[in-house]
Amino acid sequence: MSILAFFTALEQSWLGQTIQGSIYIFPITEVFHLLGLAVLGGAILLVDMRLLGLGLKNHPPQQLARDVQPLMKGALAVMALSGITLFVSEAVKCYYHQAFWFKMSALALALTFTFTWRKKVLRSPSAPATQKLTAIISLILWSCVGIGGRWIGFE
Repeated sequence: MSILAFFTALEQSWLGQTIQGSIYIFPITEVFHLLGLAVLGGAILLVDMRLLGLGLKNHPPQQLARDVQPLMKGALAVMALSGITLFVSEAVKCYYHQAFWFKMSALALALTFTFTWRKKVLRSPSAPATQKLTAIISLILWSCVGIGGRWIGFE
């Protein structure tokens, strides 16, 4: 089965058709997706700004990262569930939309970076230059995810 055939089957599934046929499900789901994005973005931004040396200087970045970890994971779960729901309702549109592929690529990179390198930097003492570079890369990757998501809505 090709990717297009799989996407078509998802869109034509009971769930895809139900979402398309409702005037409420898509916008309500999108609200949850955006709320998840706000929480995740806030948690990422808080820690990355601390790594850059901007704000919360009395809080070690390691502790700050541990404190926001449950928020990050919860927001990621909300975004994954709502994102899949949104995707199923317009999977074929996503297949042909460059923004979808851009967002999914950026998301894969951002998640991998966040839960490998960034996590390593936050677990052990690192040079300030390493912390700053880590924060900059993290902010760029997560910004690309958000930009890609917003770009999807324009077509």
